[in-house]
Amino acid sequence: MNENNNNQNKGNGNRNPRNRQTLIAMIVATVLTFFCMSMMSNLVTRNSTQEISYLQFLEMVSANQVGSVTIDPDKITIYPKDAEEKSGTNPLSMQMTYYTGIVDDPGLTDRLTEAGIDFRGEVPDRSGAMLSGFIGYVFPILLVCGLTYLLMKRMGGGGMMGVGRSNAKVYVQKETGVTFKDVAGQDEAKESLQEVVDFLHNPAKYSKIGARLPKGALLVGPPGTGKTLLAKAVAGEAHVPFFSLAGSDFVEMFVGVGASRVRDLFREAEKNAPCIIFIDEIDAIGKSRDSRYGGNDEREQTLNQLLSEMDGFDTSKGILILGATNRPETLDKALLRPGRFDRRIIVDKPDLKGRIDTLKVHAKDVKLDETVNFEDVALATSGAVGSDLANMVNEAAINAVKAGREYVSQDDLMNAVEIVLVGKEKKDRVLSKEERRIVSYHEIGHALVSALQKNSEPVQKITIVPRTMGALGYVMQVPEEEKYLNSEAELRAILVTTLAGRAAEEIVFDTVTTGASNDIEKATRIARAMVTQYGMSKKFGLISLESIEDRYLDGRAVMNCSDETAADIDNEVMKLLKESYKEAKRLLKDNRKLLDKLAAFLIKRETITGAEFMKIYCKEKGIPVPEKKSYEERFKEAKRDKDEEKDEDPKNDENSGGGQRTEPKPVEPGNNADQMDWQARNNAPQNHMPGQQIDFTIDDSLIPDRNARDNAGGNNIPNDESDPEDRA
Repeated sequence: MNENNNNQNKGNGNRNPRNRQTLIAMIVATVLTFFCMSMMSNLVTRNSTQEISYLQFLEMVSANQVGSVTIDPDKITIYPKDAEEKSGTNPLSMQMTYYTGIVDDPGLTDRLTEAGIDFRGEVPDRSGAMLSGFIGYVFPILLVCGLTYLLMKRMGGGGMMGVGRSNAKVYVQKETGVTFKDVAGQDEAKESLQEVVDFLHNPAKYSKIGARLPKGALLVGPPGTGKTLLAKAVAGEAHVPFFSLAGSDFVEMFVGVGASRVRDLFREAEKNAPCIIFIDEIDAIGKSRDSRYGGNDEREQTLNQLLSEMDGFDTSKGILILGATNRPETLDKALLRPGRFDRRIIVDKPDLKGRIDTLKVHAKDVKLDETVNFEDVALATSGAVGSDLANMVNEAAINAVKAGREYVSQDDLMNAVEIVLVGKEKKDRVLSKEERRIVSYHEIGHALVSALQKNSEPVQKITIVPRTMGALGYVMQVPEEEKYLNSEAELRAILVTTLAGRAAEEIVFDTVTTGASNDIEKATRIARAMVTQYGMSKKFGLISLESIEDRYLDGRAVMNCSDETAADIDNEVMKLLKESYKEAKRLLKDNRKLLDKLAAFLIKRETITGAEFMKIYCKEKGIPVPEKKSYEERFKEAKRDKDEEKDEDPKNDENSGGGQRTEPKPVEPGNNADQMDWQARNNAPQNHMPGQQIDFTIDDSLIPDRNARDNAGGNNIPNDESDPEDRA
């Protein structure tokens, strides 16, 4: 009983504001109509009539300027002869008339008769006056009110001009056309959402044991990973209506509109239950009410209404709320608590297998030849998201058409990877002979030091052909397998490789250029992370000196120390860089003959493959050329090693419950230890992607101050001789 009363009161509360707004709109329309009609009437009157004195009237009669006269009870209206002549020639022209007051003049009629002027008296007609007043004033007002009412009814209410109505797009299953088969590389996220779909299909199976449908699920991940696509796939698999809108759709210039749209959205969802509500970029309205992120009364009012609605609806009706964001740290804690968003689903960058599956999905409608190997493409695009891979496949198809072929080849795909990451070849830029030598030695310095050190990635390509994104040359490395952790020795080796280009310039030319600016920036970022985040400095030990914000966007680092400590950090970073640069120079000086030979070969060819580089390197070193194993061979070897370890250690079978092992699941960042573990196991490998530098493999997700291209990738980033003109 009370619940029904509350619902009725709530319904009345929702209707009354709308009725008041409609009434106010009609009143405003009426006032505006009266005002406009009065203004028009006064304007016409001033331009067509003029009051004159009785003496002037008699002078016009004497001068034979009067055409006709109308004698009313309260005034005399005079129509000049020229006005009547114009009216005869042009009926649409405005006539100028004069009027004067009634004067006791018995001889007026005789004067008019003698002058031959037509005159008549006006008989008052009360019915005509009433009809004229109705047509002139009442009818326009009724017309405007009627049109206003029909317009607001057509808009479905929602306040003045419908600004308070929800803008959600409604899709049905046949219109979305998306299922889980169209989503690849997100197996864990799909598994979590498939449980929700099964609940929508078979609610009785779950309610039988007391299980409830989760009220909401929050999809969290970097841009381009397929959060919106996953939400549409859930609706497509569940065969239920799908309400899709962005967080900014709730924001309007009018106060209270956002809360009104939230109420309208949930009201429509209840009518179409079971259904799914998807709010993309929910951080636009769900930002924390903490003043640290900036307060906004209208946004907070909208958030409060959303929180109230999420608490108020009944999950037994089958309403599921899906939210998507790449800034979960800014969301309000009340929005994230269980009971509102019960699940947080991480939609992260795909791993190697996920990228292979994603490439197959995007290439299903593309004609491919027998040379295509998605494994090599996936290895070269570590850290790429689904949208990046889709763009690369499309670029490959465009390249094939431009070349006049009917099928896409492996070369098209690999060229597309380079086009997306470093741009097209800049054919109109011609380097001088000296600049070509400098760039060649710089790039060979990177490649040679990488080959001289262990735990380095094999070289895929070396080129000194300028690219449109500013690179005068780069070294592309493709890992043989993905790595989830980097040891201190590996990071130090990466620092040496990164600074080897600058070292080669100094050794050969006894000077340095501006081309190593990107190398220095990258090396500084790695060294700073080693000191402040990874605890790889003997001076500072295991203290955390930096924290990461906006992990799924730019991942910028924020210092958590005093100014004195920051100065000591700079000195420690400088020490690391100096040691790495010294080691790079030592390696290159010890192999100067090989450096000159490789540089001369690169100058002659401009672009060489990794196989050509290793052939010269191994011949000079007197070692056999290593064979590259396929992805299937490495996968089989890893599986065989895993089976052998399980057979040798019977305790694993007992502890794992019958021999079934489970991979560690992602842990959300909590304390510092959990955060470092979560970073290492989840974010580290996904950010390896070719960008402006394709020199090395590094856990770029944990490196502060990543630029936009590093965020798109991170690993296999080309080491560019950046053009000073482009940098300027």
